[in-house]
Amino acid sequence: MKDLCSCGRVATFEACCARYLGTGVPAPDAESLMRSRYAAFVRGNAAHLLATWHVSTRPASIDFDEGVKWLGLEVRRHKPIDEGHAEVEFVARSRLQGRGQRLHERSRFVREDGHWLYVDGDLL
Repeated sequence: MKDLCSCGRVATFEACCARYLGTGVPAPDAESLMRSRYAAFVRGNAAHLLATWHVSTRPASIDFDEGVKWLGLEVRRHKPIDEGHAEVEFVARSRLQGRGQRLHERSRFVREDGHWLYVDGDLL
């Protein structure tokens, strides 16, 4: 398939995460938001990451590590807690200076005004 989405779903980027990046269209659930945030990291889209980060924990800016190659995303679990809270456990793989890395995190999300937002996470 041409230009598969980096988030791991079997769909093109245009049919998948592109609809959330910079469009104002809210992701339907925390997992979809998390996947779009991964795609934003892959594409260097700081605007989407900041816009989908809860104001209580959002940094002033995002600096991307030069030379990081994102290799894949595995969503291990999406756990809705209630209508406004959810957790997503994932593993994101990358390579920096020839060395493989894994980011294993349980992320917390909150829904405000119809939009899911990343709050924080615990490294596992």
